Amino acid sequence: MVRAIAAVSTVAILSLLGGVWYVSQNPGGDVFAQCRASQVAGGGGAIGGPFTLVDEDNKIVTDKDVITEPTLVYFGYTFCPDACPFDAARNAEAVEILEGQGISTTPVFVSVDPDRDTPEVLKEWTDYLHPKMLGLTGTADQLKAATRAYKSYYKINESEDEFYLVDHSTFTYLMLPEHGFVEFFRRDASAEQTADQIACFVNNA
Repeated sequence: MVRAIAAVSTVAILSLLGGVWYVSQNPGGDVFAQCRASQVAGGGGAIGGPFTLVDEDNKIVTDKDVITEPTLVYFGYTFCPDACPFDAARNAEAVEILEGQGISTTPVFVSVDPDRDTPEVLKEWTDYLHPKMLGLTGTADQLKAATRAYKSYYKINESEDEFYLVDHSTFTYLMLPEHGFVEFFRRDASAEQTADQIACFVNNA
């Protein structure tokens, strides 16, 4: 009887210590705490949300249609001279690395330059980078709503020159269907680092 009580007490103590350790490793109950490189607390629920845009096949889609698996969302434009090609290529490479690990991920490129980036232009550009990359655009109001939801910035520089530039933020957002926004990646993150972090989030989801 004494041994049985002692055994139960030992199990209870170990369970308690295990619980304390879990909480210490997951402050606020954040199951992704060990995966985060940014200071986004608890997934940053204020980032992301519903949107309605037009895809590269000229079909109206919503966030529910697009984010059906781990998804990388990037806002840019195809005429971008530097940041966008590099960032989109990095995201495509990360997706390929994850494919080798058996993890399926969708890279999404949202153009904030709808006048030049027609669905046809987007399709050709995204297909060149990766067959799974999905190009999206929309009306000025649709893009304004989407970028506002993602706390992303863009400004089209007024010019009669066809080679005008568009100022925009360069974060890549990781979205999980069941969790929403969980992390963002800066420009200096390599494809390998990005893939490693995504794998961590997927494995802990």
